Amino acid sequence: MEFTAEVNRLLQILTHSIYSNKEVFLRELISNASDACDKLRYISISQSDVTIDELKIKITVDSSKKTISISDNGIGMSREEMIENLGTIARSGTKTFIENMSKDDDATSQIGQFGIGFYSAFIVSKDVTVLSKK
Repeated sequence: MEFTAEVNRLLQILTHSIYSNKEVFLRELISNASDACDKLRYISISQSDVTIDELKIKITVDSSKKTISISDNGIGMSREEMIENLGTIARSGTKTFIENMSKDDDATSQIGQFGIGFYSAFIVSKDVTVLSKK
């Protein structure tokens, strides 16, 4: 998925005005990975036909390529879900998940409900790649 120059500029303005500390992208991306694991855990509890292994979040730093990778074995996203949740500014997949799956007070404690955390990665990189198991 590629953004036009105008959208890239908007993202830069948005992320820099919201986040004063550029390292916040790590917290936001790890939070997204945690949300993906929480969603899979919730589905495995509510649907008996879904089983899960131990949920994991892995952070890999490659100094030679100057990359940081954050991976998880959570719920994953289809291409359409990526476009809807990552390609639309201020749309939160977590918020939608909460609204669709549960009305419990416990579920609303999840962070990532505002749909802009992912964009914090653009504070430190012009290229962000998202891969999914779906």
